[in-house]
Formats: sequence, C-alpha cells, structure tokens
Amino acid sequence: MKQYNVGVLGATGMVGQRFLTILDSHPWFNVTVLAASSRSAGKKYGDLVAARWLMSTPLPEKYKDMVVYDASADVAKIAAAVDFVFCAVDMKKDKIKELEYAYAKAECPVMSNNSAHRHTEDVPMIVPEINADHAKVIPSQRKRLGTKRGFVAVKSNCSLQSYVPALYPLDDVFGVEDVLVCTYQAISGAGKNFDTWPDMIDNVIPFIGGEEEKSEQEPLKIWGRVEGGKIVNAEKPRFTAQCIRVPVTDGHLAAVFVRFANKPSKDDILNAWKSFSGKAQELELPSAPKQFLHYFEEDNMPQTKLQRDLEGGMAISVGRLREDSQYDYKFVCLSHNTLRGAAGGAVLMAELLCAEGYVD
Repeated sequence: MKQYNVGVLGATGMVGQRFLTILDSHPWFNVTVLAASSRSAGKKYGDLVAARWLMSTPLPEKYKDMVVYDASADVAKIAAAVDFVFCAVDMKKDKIKELEYAYAKAECPVMSNNSAHRHTEDVPMIVPEINADHAKVIPSQRKRLGTKRGFVAVKSNCSLQSYVPALYPLDDVFGVEDVLVCTYQAISGAGKNFDTWPDMIDNVIPFIGGEEEKSEQEPLKIWGRVEGGKIVNAEKPRFTAQCIRVPVTDGHLAAVFVRFANKPSKDDILNAWKSFSGKAQELELPSAPKQFLHYFEEDNMPQTKLQRDLEGGMAISVGRLREDSQYDYKFVCLSHNTLRGAAGGAVLMAELLCAEGYVD
C-alpha cells in the first residue's frame, strides 16, 4: 500500500494525543506535521505536552522534537507538506467549518473528528462497516468547492459508535422502527481525566450539552442515501436519547430498547450480529477489527473496564439481549470512545478512503 504523509491539527488536545499514539506505528500513515493554536506554534511538541500528556502510554520519542505549526495561519505550508490531515481542533463550530474548508480548498483532504460538518449535505459521515458507500458523494463536494483533491469527511459522534453498529444489521430484514437509548459516557469524551476534572469522582451528571440531539439526529444521516449529489437522511429509525456522564476514564456504554416492524427471534438477532461485517473487513484495513460485533452471554457483560480495549479498542461489545415488556427487545452495547469513537474511527475512515482511491 502507498505510504502517506499526514498532519494532525489540534495535536495537543486529548483526541490529538490519541491520534499520535495510534499513528506512531501505523503501516500506511507517517505523521510529518503537528499543528495547534497560535499559542503553541513555534514550540517543540514535547515541551508543550510535558505536563499535560493525557495518554496512559508514554509520549512517543519521534514527536518530542517536532516543532508545532499554527493550524490556522499555516494552512498553505501544512497542505503542501502532507497528503492529508486529521482534524481535532478545539474551536467554535463556525471557525472549524472555515478551517476545514480552507484545507480542502488548498487541495488537502480533511479527516475530521469534529462535529462542524456532520450535517453538511455533501460531506460524508462514515462508519466504514456501515455506510462506506457514502464516500461517493465526495466528487459532488469537490465540484461545489472547486477542488481536484481536497474534500472534508467526518466521523460520527463518539457515543453512536456503541449502539448504531448493533442496530444497523437488524434493519434490512426486520425493520428497525423505534429506538430508545441511554448512554453512560466516560469523562475522556469531554477531553478530561480525573486529575483535570476532580468533580467527576464519585459523581454522575445527567446532562451533556448537545449530546442528545446528536444521538437522535446523526444516525439518520448514517442510515441515509446518496442522491443528487448529497446525502439524504433516512426517516427511520426514530431515536430518542438520554446521555449521562459517569465516572469512568474511557468507554461509552449504551442501554438500548428497540421496536421492529417484523419482530425477529433472539437467535435471528444473534446470528445477524455474528455474521455482520463491512467494507473495512472486506478490505482488511489495518485498524479494522476482525470481528466487528462481539456478543457476551454472561449476564454481567460487557463491562467498561474489561471490554473497552477489545480488538485494539475498535470492536463493539454487546450483551444482555432479552425481550422487553414495552419494546420488542433490549440490550447493552459498549465502545471505546477515544479509539473507535474518535481518533481510531477517523483513522479507519482515512484507511477506507485511501484504499478506495479518494486521496490519490
């Protein structure tokens, strides 16, 4: 496979740091540019993060002496130095839109972890196992932007990665109609750990700003279809959500209640989960889990601490499938929010788009 030089925008934040740990030994992607805010520009990366490295593994040596660029002021320099960028900047949404378009118009594809473009009609929001075909909207986006190579692609909200993968393979045959989901989300989803957020110790906060709206709306784009040069959202399933912050370092857990048009048997559901795979597995992408969905028979599984790192944190864990008195079935799901749900999901999306020729 071709080797790609890549940049990481927002490299000093938690998701940016996670990108660097993933990309440290990546077989296709070589990090040659780190960028952050103007406050960090011109300084060595190791000096910037020495007191605020948030990963459990040490800072890789090769990044320590890299001089950080200004993600906003150095667009032309960065675009000329890399094949594409990963974007995890912490800015206001309108500024992120402007920045990502600036890179795209500089003919530098953008693999975004941000939410700014998730509802832009010709920007694909890709979970490679589910809607890899949404990449075919990219030529329409390029036409609108006036670019040959440049485009923006995004990954979905981190908590969706826990429950949407378990629902999607059930829809074609059984028709997923209504979904109620409660997510129990780790503090790293807010870019923090217990040292930086001591108020979360021994505490639960029953509100995460904007999260419930994302949980109810973004799945409809994932379920949507490419038509007329844009992605048309699906009308079903209908989602309602509550999102709760819990005192866990990593891992988003979801309690799911689902109603079908044609109620399946429990064995039908288990067989659908066991056999489900997607384009990521077909192409044997480097970050793709061998088995996307893992079902656990034990009543007390999956557990955040035990299963979040399954298959390098890129697999989805499912358990406690049983019939419900008001919906048809209920179950729980788990994903690693900064791996599958954030940086890892963006890396997997980039692998797909590279393998499919969109970055050449």
